[in-house]
Amino acid sequence: MEFRKLRPLGRMNPDRMPVSIPVSLIDILSWDVKALAHLATIGPDGGPQTSPVWFHWEDDLLQVSVYENSQKMRNIQRDPRISVSVVDPGDPYRYLELRGAVVGTHRDPQLGFLTRMSGKYLGLDHYPWALEHDVEVVLSIEPHRVSGMGGG
Repeated sequence: MEFRKLRPLGRMNPDRMPVSIPVSLIDILSWDVKALAHLATIGPDGGPQTSPVWFHWEDDLLQVSVYENSQKMRNIQRDPRISVSVVDPGDPYRYLELRGAVVGTHRDPQLGFLTRMSGKYLGLDHYPWALEHDVEVVLSIEPHRVSGMGGG
């Protein structure tokens, strides 16, 4: 997968070590759990903008997609810091919050990511809501801080 650096993580600690997801909560991010992530970015006025998104967790990165021409994408291009919360669909009092930054993007005009996520979330082999003019961008998010509740 192709990645493009958005900009150096100047506001983040450059010596920051990768964080670990607690073993008691890692299952919330698994392929078999159909949890939605709530992705929060920083809007142009400094306020939060939050959207529910499908996600995939792989190689210590959270992947989500957004429309290329969306406000969400403009927010990330201006400031790559994000926060994501994921609630266990089987227990609403069990959740993870990941704070970090978008560290790479991948333009996905063929909607490969959404097609794969349609398999996870809908059991379909295609993305049913594709429009001709839609171009998705897959974001790779590196968590720098993790918190959560539940899981034993």
